[in-house]
Amino acid sequence: MLPEPLAEHPVAGPLDQRFPGAIVEGKFALGEVSLFIDPARIVEVCSALKQDFAFEQLTGVTAVDWWPQEPRFEIVYQLHSISKNRRLRLKVRISEHDGLDSVTPVWRGANWYEREVFDLFGVTFSNHPDLERIMMPADWEGHPLRKDYPVHGHRYSYADE
Repeated sequence: MLPEPLAEHPVAGPLDQRFPGAIVEGKFALGEVSLFIDPARIVEVCSALKQDFAFEQLTGVTAVDWWPQEPRFEIVYQLHSISKNRRLRLKVRISEHDGLDSVTPVWRGANWYEREVFDLFGVTFSNHPDLERIMMPADWEGHPLRKDYPVHGHRYSYADE
C-alpha cells in the first residue's frame, strides 16, 4: 500500500490500482517520487508507464550495490514524460544471483544502459538483445563498481596488446 501523499499522486495512485502488488514501496521526498517495483513485474509496469502515462523517455538505468546487505542490488530507472513534464524514478531490488527482465522492448535506449549495469555491476538482464560488456575489455574479470571489488583493481597486463 502506498503512503498517503503517493496514493493521490497522478501516476503512482492509478498505477497502484491498475497493478495491485506491483508497487512494493513508495517514497516522496524533495518533490520527487520513487516507486519500488516487484522485479517480476518491471516490464509490464514500464510498458503501461510508456503507453498510458506518457513516459516516452527513459533517461537512465543504473544500479546501487548495498553489499553486504541483502538484496544486494537496487536497479534504478529514471523516466521522463516530456509531454506532461513529469519525472518518475523506479527502483527494483534484486539479489546478487537474480536476473531481471530487460526493458529494451519498451524503450530501445535501455540497451546500452543495461549493458553498462551488466558490465560494471554484473547484473544480468533476460531477453536483452546484446548483453555483453560495453566499457571493460571482453576478457576482464570482475565488475568494477561492486563494493567487494578490490580498491586498486585487479592486476592487468597491457603488454600483450
